[in-house]
Amino acid sequence: MANAPSDIVRTTLAVLLIGALIGVSLWVLKPFMLAMTWAAFIVISTWSLMLSLEKKLLQRRGLAAALMTGLFLLVFVLPVSLAIGAIIGNVDWIVNWTKSFGNLVTPKAPDWLEGLPYVGKRMASRWQELAAISSEELRSHLLPHAGTLLRWLVRQIGNLGSLLLHFLMTLVFAAAFYVKGEAIAGAVHSLARRIAGTRGEESLHLAAQAIRAVALGVVVSSIVLAAFSWVGLAAAGIPYAVLLAVCIFMLNLVQLGPVPVLLPAVFWLYWKGDPGWATVLLVWTLLAIALDRVIGPFLIKKSADVSLFIILPGVLGGLIAFGIVGIFIGPMVLAVACTLLTAWATEGDHEADHVESVSDIDG
Repeated sequence: MANAPSDIVRTTLAVLLIGALIGVSLWVLKPFMLAMTWAAFIVISTWSLMLSLEKKLLQRRGLAAALMTGLFLLVFVLPVSLAIGAIIGNVDWIVNWTKSFGNLVTPKAPDWLEGLPYVGKRMASRWQELAAISSEELRSHLLPHAGTLLRWLVRQIGNLGSLLLHFLMTLVFAAAFYVKGEAIAGAVHSLARRIAGTRGEESLHLAAQAIRAVALGVVVSSIVLAAFSWVGLAAAGIPYAVLLAVCIFMLNLVQLGPVPVLLPAVFWLYWKGDPGWATVLLVWTLLAIALDRVIGPFLIKKSADVSLFIILPGVLGGLIAFGIVGIFIGPMVLAVACTLLTAWATEGDHEADHVESVSDIDG
């Protein structure tokens, strides 16, 4: 008992020292944390694919890691770079477009619009109300939004160098994680087992499942939907179809779907007096909506036994809380938290049943 105060002091100092070491280590790694996080998510999502590729390459891990890194470069970095290049290349057009708001003239509603069943007369009436707005009034409403768009573009162009550096660091970390994946996973499992026993290992497994579910059900479905939408936009003759497809990809990541881009394109074709292609694009839009409703949930259920009621709110909430990386963090945290709470509540029920059964025996 006499040694108890000294043991408490020793334990407190040890905890403080370990906490300080962890804090300083995280501070040193802070510039690389985002790239390391993205690389970890990418490697976890594609680990089974890398193992399959390694097997086909006669167990040559280095070559498999190099090919997987090149695939990441082709699928993610190249499209983003092309999108940024397209924005930079069309800056002059965007500036001239914003300056032309004062010359906008709303054309007369087409004759066929009023003949549409149920909604035709109402739509034609609203069209005429819009056409009656003067160009100065229309300019005053649209110009602030155009200024916001231009300022956003300038900021993105200014961040181009840091974005490319971030991509490069992510590639380097992803290659390292592919090569040393088993050793890193073993260390993480040992730490989880040391902290929380078997429950910690189960939580890690569930977190990996959530990450794979998001990668397949959200990211891959967004890529497929963007490609599908690009085909329709390009076939209908919509200008800058690649940029619009990139916008659809980003919107689908945040669970808004393709409608905010495709529906205005349909209206623009009707406005321009091309009802044939407008109707084709409208049908294509409905197909894209159906594809969005089917492919995402299907891939999520195929990749992990995680409820959609966890994945979808987790994606949106994580995006709001942590930015774009939150689309992975949000579902992962919710999945682990729900599982741990359910397990804790279930264990409590079992303990209560056990106590009740013992009381019955004693009685």
